[in-house]
Amino acid sequence: MKTKKMAVSAMFIAVGVLVGNVIYIPVGASKCFPIQHTLNVLAAVFLGPFYGVVNAFCISLLRNVLGTGSIMAFPGSMVGALLAGIIFRMTKNRWATAAAEVLGTGVLGGLLAVPLAVLTTGQEASVLLYVPSFLLSSFGGSVIAMILLKSAHFVSAVKKSV
Repeated sequence: MKTKKMAVSAMFIAVGVLVGNVIYIPVGASKCFPIQHTLNVLAAVFLGPFYGVVNAFCISLLRNVLGTGSIMAFPGSMVGALLAGIIFRMTKNRWATAAAEVLGTGVLGGLLAVPLAVLTTGQEASVLLYVPSFLLSSFGGSVIAMILLKSAHFVSAVKKSV
């Protein structure tokens, strides 16, 4: 079972780095990568909170190494993945999981990005700089995840893999 979860996790990471880098929307001080948030919700549903956080970390790290991401990807994606995974484990409700991704990334991750931005840039940063763009990105990604989770073919294919 662990091997299957690791394989699905690796696929999610690959999709996050390869496809996620192609689809982005520049908003304010950050780039919105909705595919990251789609994968956070999918990982929460199919793999659990641990794999979700590890996936978010690996995607953020690889995007930074490749020069396509920013350090702000870490707090947003990881907090969102953790909260989504915990909420799904507790409720088994996909809508609550998507909402937890938006709350975790959009609000909590956006708030955590502010001191990180101050620390890394040495300049003042505002909550209004990160929270709205993180909310937009995580909302868009969560909508995509909910559409995928409504697809019976997609769900059955992933369930067979895990």
